Amino acid sequence: RNLLLRIGDKCPEYGGNSDFKEHIETCNGILLRELEHSEFLLQCAEQLPHKIPLYGAVVGLLNLESEDFARKVVDATQTSLQEALDCNGIRISMRFLTVLMCSKVLQPGSVVEVFETLLSSAATTVDEEAGNPSWQPRADFYITCILSCLPWGGADLFEQVPEELDRVLVAVEAYLSIRFESDEKDFLEDLWDRIQVLSNNEWKVDSVPKPHLSFEAQLVAGKSHPICCPEQPSGKQKHEAELKYPQRLRRLNIFPASKAEMQPIDRFVVEEYLLDVLFFFNGCRKECALYMVGLPVPFRYEYLMAETIFSQLLLLPQPPFRPIYYTLVIIDLCKALPGAFPAVVAGAVRSLFEKIADLDMECRTRLILWFSHHLANFQFIWPWEEWAHVLDLPRWAPQRVFVQEVLEREVRLSYWDKVKQSIENAPALEELLPPKGGPTFKYEDGGELSTELNSMVKGRKTAREIISWVEENVIPLHGALEVVIQTLLDIGSKSFTHLITVLERYGQVIAKLCPDQDKQVQLIHEVSLFWKNSAQMTAIALDRMMGYRLVSNLAIVNWVFSPTNIEQFHVSDCPWEILTNTVNKTYNRISDLRKEILSLEKAVLSAEKAKAELEAAESKLEIVDGEPVQSENPGRLKRLKAHADRVKEEEINARDSLEAKEALLARARDDSEALFISLYKNFAHVLMERLVHASMDVDKENSESNGYKIGEQAQWCRTTLGYVKAFSRQYAAEIWTHIEKLDAEVFHPLFRKA
Repeated sequence: RNLLLRIGDKCPEYGGNSDFKEHIETCNGILLRELEHSEFLLQCAEQLPHKIPLYGAVVGLLNLESEDFARKVVDATQTSLQEALDCNGIRISMRFLTVLMCSKVLQPGSVVEVFETLLSSAATTVDEEAGNPSWQPRADFYITCILSCLPWGGADLFEQVPEELDRVLVAVEAYLSIRFESDEKDFLEDLWDRIQVLSNNEWKVDSVPKPHLSFEAQLVAGKSHPICCPEQPSGKQKHEAELKYPQRLRRLNIFPASKAEMQPIDRFVVEEYLLDVLFFFNGCRKECALYMVGLPVPFRYEYLMAETIFSQLLLLPQPPFRPIYYTLVIIDLCKALPGAFPAVVAGAVRSLFEKIADLDMECRTRLILWFSHHLANFQFIWPWEEWAHVLDLPRWAPQRVFVQEVLEREVRLSYWDKVKQSIENAPALEELLPPKGGPTFKYEDGGELSTELNSMVKGRKTAREIISWVEENVIPLHGALEVVIQTLLDIGSKSFTHLITVLERYGQVIAKLCPDQDKQVQLIHEVSLFWKNSAQMTAIALDRMMGYRLVSNLAIVNWVFSPTNIEQFHVSDCPWEILTNTVNKTYNRISDLRKEILSLEKAVLSAEKAKAELEAAESKLEIVDGEPVQSENPGRLKRLKAHADRVKEEEINARDSLEAKEALLARARDDSEALFISLYKNFAHVLMERLVHASMDVDKENSESNGYKIGEQAQWCRTTLGYVKAFSRQYAAEIWTHIEKLDAEVFHPLFRKA
């Protein structure tokens, strides 16, 4: 197993030797004695796809000694292709089949047949009469799969079946002429350009090892096996198609082309290697970094590696994995390549900083979160003096806001004095640090009611006793809400645990004082005043209050769109963080309920199946002495009956729970609909007021001089429209379920476009 895993690596298993040919011969010799390991060989090929040419050569040599073994590998790969539920499975299976063809295990005609089946399906999909153009993402994915096999097998197909290969390329070109094209060259068109350069270069690729050539004289004697073509699924609806067949990579082009000097096709191949390693090692960050720095290519690729990781971190609508994964991989790569990679990462940050005014708002937020976390792992060291010029920009300039938000996040991850010390080379940037103070308690100097309430809480009075005291002593006075909330927040301000304890113990008091939306908006306002020096604690307190149902999502939306906060939209991320948390919490509640309902439905089905099995067993009869008697084995019948009795009660409980959860889901969906209507109505209201005054073209993509020449109104509109786009994209799946009502009540053409 170790020899298969480490094939091609310079490692102890092979005595530190990195000769591919020797590794392949060693694996072949061992596998010949243990042919039952075909399944493990396939797992290696699927999960270490940058080593597929090596595994293909091993199978080719084994095919000379055991055709049955090779047949088993081919059949298993075909099954993987047929049953693959995700795009990666389909793509990797096709690559392995192509490499098996190079090692004379598979007939080249079979590979061409698979290509032509996918081509036919793609062409039918985008045909307006016979297909459904909404599903173009699937058709594009099929064509991408075909083209991405050619760096591995193009040379062999050209040598063995040149006419068939030419037919495939002509069909790809025909498909590209009938598909719907975007304004800019997309990933598929770019790949097609690279394949054409490769074809003109006689299919030579430096970045793809060709170990089978070392064994060519032997492999020719092997039997080539045929395969059948995959069946094609059917489907509809563009949004679903884009979710199921997402574009794998959107290149950022952070660095100038001179930084990654390689043939166009080599860039594609190395990107494939890197994306495969990121995908298959998402649970093992150190292994991931190890494989990323040891790819089987004869040139350096640090710049391309950084660009590929950042392209995944900033991929829209969301990255394939949680952003923290890419953060950890970048940290490990900096440690693995201390002389090269940290400087490349720094170059990427500088390049993205220069373009920050044109970066999507969602991407900007992710970049802020990543960069602050990254610096926290490297003693907050950064040449801040390079960015000191942002202080000369207006407060709404994107570069200035970026620096301000990175520093604010750093304070969350450390402490104020430490972050201040880290910017000592640019001391003027202290102006952009968040306020140093803690909470702002209105009754710090004493207040009779506040002091009395504090004593009652410390004396562990019950919520009911405090409610009675509030009704008698506080409510008759003006500012009752202010006194109670400020005092409870002060008691809970010492730590997160203190806050939770106060909310759990005295949440009823707050609920009594804030029964409606207007009062809840006042409550949120008091929280924001108390924690005005800490955006983090404001967000945490409101998140917990929403969790305990003390404030509604609609109240938070109304507060975010209050006049004071609207003025902050373009100069601070605080209102957007709170709004995002609110929508997330509502959306996650629905997602959790859907998962729970699915689980309960499975439990009900399982119980019904057990019942049906018992009934079938009891109804099995045979004639003995002219009389019908049960023919089922008594022991099995007893087991089935015991199982059916056990699951019967489970079924009753599951059905009751299912009914309750479905009612909760219906209510949650109503809440979600109300939330999105309120959100878009508020967006429409504030935008309509300001777009009239902003001297800007809302579709203009490029700003001048990194944003500082754009006026405040125009920047406010750009930022707010950017967040409309980000929210619409992020929650599209849920928004589509309410689209008719949204269309009828609030949708402006700008929202529809987003």
